[in-house]
Amino acid sequence: MTAATATTADTFRPVMHYAARNTWLNDPNGLIFHDGVYHLYYQNNPLDNVWGNMSWGHATSPDLVTWTEHSVAIACDEHEDIFSGSIVFDRDNTSGLGSDSAPPLVAVYTSAFKSGSAHEGLQAQSLAFSLDGGYTWTKHTANPVLNRGSAEFRDPKVIRYDGGAGSYWVMVAVEATDFQIVLYKSPDLKNWEPLSTFGPANATGGVWECPDLFPLPLDGDPENLQWVLTVNLNPGGPNAGSAGQYFVGDFDGTTFTSATTVTEGHQDPDRLGEYQWLDWGRDYYAAVSFSDAPDNRRLMIAWMNNWEYANQIPTSPWRSPMTLAREVSLHTIDGRPRLIQQPAGDFAAVSSAGPSFTLENAELSDCTRVLDGAAGAVQRIDLTLTPGSAEEFGLIVRANGAHGTRVGIRPAHGTLHVDRRTSGNTSFHESFPSIDTAPIRAIEGSYRLTIFVDHCSLEVFAEEGQVTMTELIFPAPTSTDVAIYALGGTATVESLVITQYA
Repeated sequence: MTAATATTADTFRPVMHYAARNTWLNDPNGLIFHDGVYHLYYQNNPLDNVWGNMSWGHATSPDLVTWTEHSVAIACDEHEDIFSGSIVFDRDNTSGLGSDSAPPLVAVYTSAFKSGSAHEGLQAQSLAFSLDGGYTWTKHTANPVLNRGSAEFRDPKVIRYDGGAGSYWVMVAVEATDFQIVLYKSPDLKNWEPLSTFGPANATGGVWECPDLFPLPLDGDPENLQWVLTVNLNPGGPNAGSAGQYFVGDFDGTTFTSATTVTEGHQDPDRLGEYQWLDWGRDYYAAVSFSDAPDNRRLMIAWMNNWEYANQIPTSPWRSPMTLAREVSLHTIDGRPRLIQQPAGDFAAVSSAGPSFTLENAELSDCTRVLDGAAGAVQRIDLTLTPGSAEEFGLIVRANGAHGTRVGIRPAHGTLHVDRRTSGNTSFHESFPSIDTAPIRAIEGSYRLTIFVDHCSLEVFAEEGQVTMTELIFPAPTSTDVAIYALGGTATVESLVITQYA
């Protein structure tokens, strides 16, 4: 189904984000753009709204904003659960699973073998294929195709490598509890040989999962391609619980070499803030990118939840949304390559709830001001703030007066924070009410934020996409106010534009 406006019975269902109709979801899997359609597969429990019975759900979108749910794509059975993985379009039918005239889509997924199966207790990589554009799938009869005899070998991301070393498929997977990326190559997706390993490095506070590997032009220069390796970990994030990190370097077809590693081996707890995070919020995990996105764009989606409280969030009958799609690019910041992330998708596909709210040159002095005419439940907020003498300033969203989710800046500390202690329902888990922080600095003397607010979330893009924070919230339906504030001094709202969505 297409995500619709929340009803009384389904208060938190998002408008701009995908959530399953009445079941559980977690990691995005098999993201691919094919035949003009974005396909989102995902970890799904088709029988309940908590984790279990892992299968691949399926949704499609023409615009990355409105989604249609389809029937389960690859189902668990008595022998295996279907854990995370990826999909490639096998254009040349290298696998032989299709034909020259009808090349297949091939899913490479982790088989988590159950009690009583021939591979009981192991995780290994298997194939399924589709000949109808990704709507129905057949498991390969010779599964698994890659078995290391490991109980923690999972989450294959497969890419096509064409470079100096040749042309072949590359699989990037993890040995989760070893904090290690393992790379393999194959001519046909069925026969794999080892290439190299990467890690441990930087953040190792929890198991490594859901890696990705892709090239990006540095500063838009196609002659200067850098390779980005992402890996998610749980726990061990910068604000506790689940998170994703990335490394930038070179991949020569065999080995990934990082140029941005801070800590070789296991993490130094005192250097956690120096690592390169995909997102600083509490609810951005298992992020992976689309294969074959148009115009060579690198588009990513993550699961919007945190394993600390994932099974307890107060949504029903569904549980867990996905994040917005983001376009990522690579730029030199302070002499280092950094990912820049911007929201992607055609937001005009979501109907507007009315005219935008605008405000300019509003002076604040140790006060909180609720903005008349700015209230709304689903919004895009574009905000430019200039510091004065205030210790902290920012705005409050999904508020009831001055109580809501606070997005604030503390210039003296160089921090952006999201305070959700009074964001609504926070009692379902002890770790949910939190103040989460990220580094931020002014650009040309001002702070610029873009914030997407939905029925159960906010995503903050700061410093023109250098810093992002993603947070779940569960406000009352009547908490729709927007307020601006300054504490302990002055600040100026140079510009505030709010676009309302139904």
